[in-house]
This record gives sequence, structure tokens and C-alpha cells, in this order.
Amino acid sequence: MADLAVLLVDDEPLARRGLRQALARHPDVTVCGECRDGREAVDAIHALKPALVLLDVQMPELDGFGVIREVGVSRMPAVIFITAFDTFAVRAFDMHAVDYLVKPFADERFDEALNRARQRLRQGEAVELGRKLAALLADTGRAPPVEGDTSPQDEHPSRLVVKVGARSVLVPVSDIDWIGADDYCVTLHVGDKEHVLRESLASLEARLDAERFVRIHRSVIVNVERIRELHHDSATELVVVLSTGQRLRVSRSRREELERRLGRAR
Repeated sequence: MADLAVLLVDDEPLARRGLRQALARHPDVTVCGECRDGREAVDAIHALKPALVLLDVQMPELDGFGVIREVGVSRMPAVIFITAFDTFAVRAFDMHAVDYLVKPFADERFDEALNRARQRLRQGEAVELGRKLAALLADTGRAPPVEGDTSPQDEHPSRLVVKVGARSVLVPVSDIDWIGADDYCVTLHVGDKEHVLRESLASLEARLDAERFVRIHRSVIVNVERIRELHHDSATELVVVLSTGQRLRVSRSRREELERRLGRAR
């Protein structure tokens, strides 16, 4: 049997080592590459053309869904998703019959997922996989735009649901001042209140209205309507001051986009 080329994508080194150890039990498998984030994964999929990708869902900057969107559902290899605690993602995987593993997973569960992937590859289910991935992205709000589609887009949420103990709090998106990343979660800053949402910053950014929210740092998104001042603390240091008085640093790579957006908004 020909070797099964597998690409590992997870931002945690220990998780990647665990995947390598799990794959070592299968002599027909070759690990063709490892990626620490979504951007590396997109490049590796194009360059290495693996048969199978073990893809972590929750990653900074570009998450697992973002990887599929960037590569394109028709060009994606077979996928086994890996997730830690994202119950929303698990429900979506179950609904669309997509293979996934929930950390920590037992050897038996890993072997089952790998064997199903082998079977699907043997049966040449590329078209069916593409259909499932397209439906999954649409269901999770990450569907790629349709070329030539100029119809208005209404997928931006007006409220976010945040779990607080046994309660669910509805946070109006328009009330959010800024959003900060914290591992696989984000913190919504609303006036003097903070709400923790279990979603990556990249995932949430993809769902928000890009006309209203702008990324100013790899770990910070701000509501453009809340920006009161820009302070040039030095020749290279730019700080955003919000209407609440909160000061947030703008990274060099995001400065040009912020100034362009503010110029357009005003």
C-alpha cells in the first residue's frame, strides 16, 4: 500500500508531538510536514499536496475554518478536524458528517477517524468531501464569497451570545468598544464590563462587519466608531485612544490599514 501523506496543523508543540506518536502506530502513514499556524498550513497544503490534513480548529490569526476558506473547498485534501472545547464546532461536524477528534482523545478514537479517512480516500470521495466542507463553512458563517455575487450580505451578527455560568448573555455588537485575544478565547470590552467568548479572534473577526471593526494588532480589534484620537508617541509608535479613555497600541503592520479605514470613514 502506498504511503498516506499526512500534514499536521496545530499551534501547540505538545499536540503535534502527540499526533506524531499516534500516527507512528500506522506503518502506511508518512508525516509530510508540520505547521504551527493557519498561514503556514495554507502554504504547506499548496506546496506539499498531502492526502490528509489533521487540522486544529482553534488557532490564532487564521483558524481551521479560515484555512479551508483560503485554500478553497475544491482544493482541500481530506480533513480530520481537531478541537479542544468548541461545542459549536462539534455540533457542526456531527451535522455535516465530517471527521473530528476532541482533545484529549483515546487511541481507539484516533484510529477510527484515521481508518474512515483511509476508506474515503480509497473510494475517491473528493467531490462529496468538497460538498460537506462547503456546507460546513456556510453553517459556521465562514462560507467563501461567490464570484460575481453583488447581493447585499446580511450574515454579520447584531448580537453575540456569551455564556455566564448557567445564563446566556446577549451582547449587542454595536456596544462593543474593543476585543482582545486570550489564547483560544476573546474578551469583549463593553464600557466597564468584560465578557469572555470561546472563539478565536480570527474566527470572530471573519463574522464581524469589516466596516465597523478593524484589527489594529494581532491580538486586538477595535470598534472604529469608538476611536476618539490617534497619538503619535514617537516616529514609529501609534496609539489609539477610545472614547472610554482606553489606550491601545497599533502594530506597524496594521497602521496603514487603520489610517486608510479612518480616512475613508471620515
